[in-house]
Amino acid sequence: MSKAAVGTKFRMTLALPVGAVMNCADNSGAKNLFVIAVHGIGARLNRLPAAAAGDMVVASVKKGKPELRKKGSLSGDPTRGFGLQEEEHLVVGEDIVMPAVVVRQRKPWRRRDGVFLYFEDNAGVIVNPKGEMKGSAITGPVAKECADIWPRIASNAGTVV
Repeated sequence: MSKAAVGTKFRMTLALPVGAVMNCADNSGAKNLFVIAVHGIGARLNRLPAAAAGDMVVASVKKGKPELRKKGSLSGDPTRGFGLQEEEHLVVGEDIVMPAVVVRQRKPWRRRDGVFLYFEDNAGVIVNPKGEMKGSAITGPVAKECADIWPRIASNAGTVV
């Protein structure tokens, strides 16, 4: 996990492979997030890295504010190419990639008490590399597994399930 992640996470059913599109559950201006990579996942031949609720992913914004989608709309010199911009975005090709944390998943998973749980949609929130949220509010519920690991997300969550 990242520096802001606290504790360890119980093994969950993985729901969001690389290439998945999930809703953005915060008020940062993004609508859809495209999963590019998953933090902390090793490699296995012919297996796509996948994330579950509470995992940090590298994502790009597919729908939302223009300043979150394309590199030309960022403040500063657009000819800088690769490198960190504003300490929380990385420009790769045409897209801006940023860390995000998955807060909800549609794939059912089993908790330690034996109950199976799933949400209505897949959703995540945009964070910086330290784990601090870009937005100030989260719409909809947040999984308890995510809230236990990410205290900054738990403090902005309306409901923890």
